[in-house]
Amino acid sequence: MMIKTVIKGDIVFQKEPTKFVTIKSGYITIENGKIASVSDALKVDGDYEFLDFDGKLVVPGLVDTHLHAPQNAFRGTDMDLELIDWLNKSPFSEEAKYSGAEYAEKAYGIFTEGLKNSATTRACIFATIHKDATVLIMNMLEDSGLVTYVGKVNMDRNSPDALTEKSADRSIIDTVSVIEATKNLKNTKPIITPRFTPSCSDELMKKLGILRQKYGLPVQSHLSENLGEIELVKFLHPEVDFYAQTYDNNGLFGKSLNGESFKTVMAHCVWSGDGERKLIKDNGVYIAHSPISNLNLSSGIAPVRRFLNEGLKVTLATDVAGGHTKSMFSVMVSCVQVSKMYWRLVDQTLPPITFAEAFYMATAAGGEFFGKVGRFESGYDADILVLDDGVIPSCTTLSPDNRLERYAYLNGDLRSGGICAKFVKGKRIF
Repeated sequence: MMIKTVIKGDIVFQKEPTKFVTIKSGYITIENGKIASVSDALKVDGDYEFLDFDGKLVVPGLVDTHLHAPQNAFRGTDMDLELIDWLNKSPFSEEAKYSGAEYAEKAYGIFTEGLKNSATTRACIFATIHKDATVLIMNMLEDSGLVTYVGKVNMDRNSPDALTEKSADRSIIDTVSVIEATKNLKNTKPIITPRFTPSCSDELMKKLGILRQKYGLPVQSHLSENLGEIELVKFLHPEVDFYAQTYDNNGLFGKSLNGESFKTVMAHCVWSGDGERKLIKDNGVYIAHSPISNLNLSSGIAPVRRFLNEGLKVTLATDVAGGHTKSMFSVMVSCVQVSKMYWRLVDQTLPPITFAEAFYMATAAGGEFFGKVGRFESGYDADILVLDDGVIPSCTTLSPDNRLERYAYLNGDLRSGGICAKFVKGKRIF
């Protein structure tokens, strides 16, 4: 007989982007890994497991839609460099190390343990070009209980020798090898991952589009992050009007060449113009907004309010290691902060992002990429965090949603992180 789980606590969630719903000393009932009910009274029949977190915040798990696992090892270093210089000094040299099994096992073990102990419950992750190391981290993440997409990176041009795949065919063969080796994993799935247009030949992009359609996979990559990057794309592809067309022309941008729709997430989009934003919207592509990374690497300030006003799907991401932290709470805070600077210094017709909107991007908006995730509604996967905001003393009485905002802004002050419990699809991770 199935035993239900009931969690009691100060519940904070959202039904819409601009407002919080709060239930003090409320109850969440979980059945078969999914939310069965959310209420202010205990309403459950039969046997159940009761978890009492009264006085603590109970919120949806956080979704990180873009980060680079192999870059975790050098987080917080060389942060005074601009994107291209930074790539050449740190990420490329670090990623080359993952050709060695011993280093990959150690580094990916550290990454996986850190992600497991963070507030992140789901993530879209870049690995490297190395097939064996990619299979390794996918199995590690599967064992962690988190739900992730992981991509073997594809790059066959304009890259350091150690990271330039021998040919488009070799890149495809190795990608298929990863897909086949991990097809029985339940929580960790492959995702097609051209690093970005400058590092992928026309032949490789075309073949990735065919491969994506054959296996029915989602796609992740980078788009319009940096002005120098955009100029390089224009040089390499004078036939296109804007960057996104290099993906779209190969069936890698939310719609295959025969019109089939599929999930695609593009990191950054800081400098996406009118035509590019229209294509993003028309194709249902998700934007992974990475404000901390954009600041660290001098990329610019993404006009997120414009994205939202135009109906684009905006999620949040750490972009480790361009972003120096795995804390999605810190990303929320930065999202609000940079939007205020955009409003003040660039366009005063675009109001700043509110904390409620930032939290929604990190939960329901990002969760949608994974399905019915990120909301406390019947039938949604039970991805849940329990936060002890009481470890930061206060003599002020605050509402649960104000406590959540305070927790997000002050989580760096926490000695132990303040995360009491974490559930993914109803299974307790810790």
